[in-house]
Amino acid sequence: MNANTDRIEKEIQIAAPVQRVWTAITDHVQFSQWFRVNLESPFRVGQTTAGQITYPGYEHVRMEVITTAIEPTSYFAFRWHPYAVETDVDYSNETPTLVEFRLEPKNAGTRVTVTESGFDALPASRKDEAFRMNDGGWSAQIQNIAQYVETHA
Repeated sequence: MNANTDRIEKEIQIAAPVQRVWTAITDHVQFSQWFRVNLESPFRVGQTTAGQITYPGYEHVRMEVITTAIEPTSYFAFRWHPYAVETDVDYSNETPTLVEFRLEPKNAGTRVTVTESGFDALPASRKDEAFRMNDGGWSAQIQNIAQYVETHA
């Protein structure tokens, strides 16, 4: 089996217009609601956006992302340290992974593809767990995006 250990890709079809899905993903307040984090500032290219995770069991984790691209209604990307949940570990020397959201109109709705890549650059001691946890995490988060958009239309 040729499993890819560097890249996670998840896709979902959402019954809502692209603009509505785009806003849910790129507005830091709406992102906070479905992702379960309390982001303190808007996403801006080249800048850090951070906040406390609100997901039960992870409230001790502060999420920080650096926005790398905002191409309205089609592409949004940020870098972060995946599964950086140990408060006594300094992750700053690790190469962050790249999280990308691609949106496209499809069948009167929106197809969202989320890709996280760069796991092969992580330290061997963390790579497998970070990949496994984020693989499961993105499976849940794409459902959260869809549920959020479809119930907050």
